[in-house]
Amino acid sequence: MIIKPRVRGFICVTAHPAGCEANVKEQIRYVTDRGSIPGGPKKVLVIGASTGYGLAARISAAFGAGAATLGVFFERPGSDTKPGTAGWYNSAAFESLAKARGLYARSINGDAFSDLLKEQTIEIIKKDLGNVDLVVYSLAAPKRTHPKTGEVFTSTLKPIGKSLHLRGIDTDREVVKDTVLEPATPSEVDHTVAVMGGEDWQMWIDALLEAGVLADGAKTTAFTYLGDTITHDIYWNGSIGAAKKDLDARVVGIREKLRAHGGDARVSVLKAVVTQASSAIPIMPLYLSLLFKTMKQQGTHEGCIEQVYGLFRDSLYGASPHLDHDGRLRADDKELDPQVQARVRELWNQVSNENIHELTDFAGYKREFLRLFGFDIDGVDYQAEVNPDVAIPNLVQV
Repeated sequence: MIIKPRVRGFICVTAHPAGCEANVKEQIRYVTDRGSIPGGPKKVLVIGASTGYGLAARISAAFGAGAATLGVFFERPGSDTKPGTAGWYNSAAFESLAKARGLYARSINGDAFSDLLKEQTIEIIKKDLGNVDLVVYSLAAPKRTHPKTGEVFTSTLKPIGKSLHLRGIDTDREVVKDTVLEPATPSEVDHTVAVMGGEDWQMWIDALLEAGVLADGAKTTAFTYLGDTITHDIYWNGSIGAAKKDLDARVVGIREKLRAHGGDARVSVLKAVVTQASSAIPIMPLYLSLLFKTMKQQGTHEGCIEQVYGLFRDSLYGASPHLDHDGRLRADDKELDPQVQARVRELWNQVSNENIHELTDFAGYKREFLRLFGFDIDGVDYQAEVNPDVAIPNLVQV
């Protein structure tokens, strides 16, 4: 079939297998062109491995350090008549390319919050790898069923304590749009923390430790975003920020447990990029469009793979990690450059329907959004028939 992008708001409901493969190849090429990561990991578990920063972490570990990788995700396969998700096609492409380089790569598809999937993962580690020396936690999910109580939690994107007036872009109509978000209730905040906070990360590390499948000196990291003043009210000071602050609180206990085995645990702060999760945040298309314009003019623009490869090389496995006063690893310094943020603030209220393409890089934002789903990638023939039914060999379905 011929697959075209079908965009509804912040979601593209189709994905292109050949385009996703080309996107994965581009990221692999970026890593291999820059050489190996000295002292990098050798056996890696990536929880949330199919898109965005999680996929970039799996690529960086495999092609930057020669690591065997085990990826966990929850994606939908394609069929003869319907495309699968981008994450499915990304993972199929990654596994094929990794195995062509002689690298171990295996994937598990299912609910990463569940005890059953954790148990299955541990069994595969025991059988195939013995242990792992890096655990990357990069889950982004709208819901979570608690594995002990069965309670279903749903995350919410809202401010805390006050209504919030937001500028943004209606990405379908390509016009500037103002919206008002009402504050989250205490229950909504608690639910968001339950889904996106650090409890599940902690449960993963506890289960891996108890099973004896974490190597001595093993490291773990979870990704977060801090941003600057423009995004603080909706992100860091909102319901999502409450969840991210829970990561900061829980990492202290995780670090103590791993330190007893010579290991370490850190939250890693990455810059704002176009992901399926960030596209759902009302102000982010406008913020990212201005950020891209400014950083591209300065020559400092980076996407997921540039950020994560740099994080691995400079901090996770670097001799002088970039740590802040709270013990987080930082890779977001280029975004937070005072000149960059001053320029974004200067332009923020100047953007209108008439000058949106002049003052911002909304075209670049749209292209990055489509690339998430395998579209608008150079060298891919989108008029050609493709088979949407792509297999992932040796996939474990939970």
